Amino acid sequence: MTLVYKIVSAPVFRAARGTFAGAGSDLSDGFIHFSTSTQVAATAARHYAGQSDLLLVAVEAAGLGDALRWEVSRGGELFPHLYGDLPLSAVAWVKPLPPDIDGRRDFSGLLP
Repeated sequence: MTLVYKIVSAPVFRAARGTFAGAGSDLSDGFIHFSTSTQVAATAARHYAGQSDLLLVAVEAAGLGDALRWEVSRGGELFPHLYGDLPLSAVAWVKPLPPDIDGRRDFSGLLP
């Protein structure tokens, strides 16, 4: 099972019913931004520093079909982008993502 990860504000994600259309830059960019397990810590540091009440949403990539595309992004890496709404049925799990004492995110115990 290949999981991709979305960091999102808890209130925004919890408001979703059946599908999640994205938030912030997702809506303006026209796709939902995801990260792999090796990319998600850098994504958190770059885009979510100082934010509170965040969730880490793990999504089964195979459940997204052809709408999930791997595209070159930051540093030439391939990032998963979902063109369309995220069906909540594809979500494997959702966990809180609080900052540690230094304000960074601690992914230990969250990722495989």
